[in-house]
Amino acid sequence: MELLHHAHTWEIVGLLIMIGLLIYFGAPATIGKMLDQRSAAIAAELDEAKRLSAEAAALLAEYKQKAAGAEVEAAAILKSAQAEAERFAADSRVALAAQIERRAKAAQDKIAQAEAAALAEIRGMAADAAVAGAEKIIAARMDAAKASSLISAGIKDLGEKLN
Repeated sequence: MELLHHAHTWEIVGLLIMIGLLIYFGAPATIGKMLDQRSAAIAAELDEAKRLSAEAAALLAEYKQKAAGAEVEAAAILKSAQAEAERFAADSRVALAAQIERRAKAAQDKIAQAEAAALAEIRGMAADAAVAGAEKIIAARMDAAKASSLISAGIKDLGEKLN
């Protein structure tokens, strides 16, 4: 009976009584139920995480595809813009060449008109000078007798020329 005098013995007996009461009142079932609920909640969270991960992967793939499509579209737009710029440059060169040609033709026409006007003016001045010179020569050589004989001859010839 010496065993009943040890403190360790009563500690073990108290522990066994405590375990017995816990089993009697259903503590293991309650703990099991709580663990099952916690396990179910964790499983649901894991499923939700997997679903969200799959959804994120699908969105990522979709955005990568859209980005690749956008890059292809951007390259096509750039190529189109370069072709348009080259066409515009070629058209501009042609239009510039045509404009230069038109302006050169207009300048040549103006030069030709100025030359013609200058020649006409020179001819007019030469004719005026010739008339003035002839007038002076005739006035210097002509006296009253010669003038009246020339007038008489002109009047006689006038009758013949009119018929």
